Amino acid sequence: DILLCIGTGKDRHDPERLRFQGQEWYFKSPDEMRERFADRPEILANTLEVAARCDVEFESHVHLPQFPRPSGFPSDADYLRHLAFHGAAERYGEALPEEARARLDYELDVIISTGYAGYFLIVWDFIRAARERGIPVGPGRGSAAGSLVAYALRITDVDPLKFGLLFERFLNPDRVSMPDIDVDFCYERRGEVIEYVREKYGTRSVGQIVTFGTLQSRAVVRDVGRTLGFTPAETDR
Repeated sequence: DILLCIGTGKDRHDPERLRFQGQEWYFKSPDEMRERFADRPEILANTLEVAARCDVEFESHVHLPQFPRPSGFPSDADYLRHLAFHGAAERYGEALPEEARARLDYELDVIISTGYAGYFLIVWDFIRAARERGIPVGPGRGSAAGSLVAYALRITDVDPLKFGLLFERFLNPDRVSMPDIDVDFCYERRGEVIEYVREKYGTRSVGQIVTFGTLQSRAVVRDVGRTLGFTPAETDR
């Protein structure tokens, strides 16, 4: 109950606050569960049997859905290279500066050799789809802003050459790991983007994740004290 008050920022004595009815909102001990299901002991036995049958081994490499590229491009690498140079020409003009051309060639070689050409196409596609639907998209943040390929594809709107940003902070050929492209969509319409990806690649290829935060001792004491009506000075003593 106190944790609920902390999460909602309410005083525990507030009669209008959100509250759960009953006194059973906690994890029961094995003895309590056996007592509650005394007339159906097989139910508890079956939960253990189900747990014993669950034996899943996760492969430790990345599985990406196949991007449906148009005809005329035999590989994801070919299509990505085409899009990158076409986009760079739109950014810098048809007479592409040598610095931009060399940087594009280098980044594309790294992206393709590490097997992430399809990943870039997938991200490029759903950002493009969002813009076509009038969904606001952020300019890009994090290490992806250091990629000229991302800038050429309009995944980001930050010119890494202008600001001296490093591609290796995003994808380092000497220390390969899954590149992380942070994308911000309008929170009111981000569900449309998720649904677009689901429809294109199937529900089994799309997931959402959640992070859990933990409360540290000093902060917990203060938060509990606040919900119980104590002043900060009292809880800090």
